Amino acid sequence: MSGESVLIILLVGLVAGWLAGQIVQGTGFGIVGDLVFGVLGAFIGSWVLPRLDIHLGAGVVAAIINATIGALILLLIIKLVRGGGGWRGNWGRRW
Repeated sequence: MSGESVLIILLVGLVAGWLAGQIVQGTGFGIVGDLVFGVLGAFIGSWVLPRLDIHLGAGVVAAIINATIGALILLLIIKLVRGGGGWRGNWGRRW
């Protein structure tokens, strides 16, 4: 694997993790957190989407969308396991 490939993987992971963090939490997780969630999301997305017969095409934009979907799946599973408040949000919590 060349240095350019690693750089592209990291860039796609960073963008996808940031997007997933914006969608699920409303904020990002920092550079390292976004990168980790994005790269793991890329693996999850590339495994789940073909099994659902969803093919987004080739290219960087398709890779970012694929990784973002995978990162969203990962974040939603983590939120469910941790008991992220269900569908209520943060309205019922006290200081």
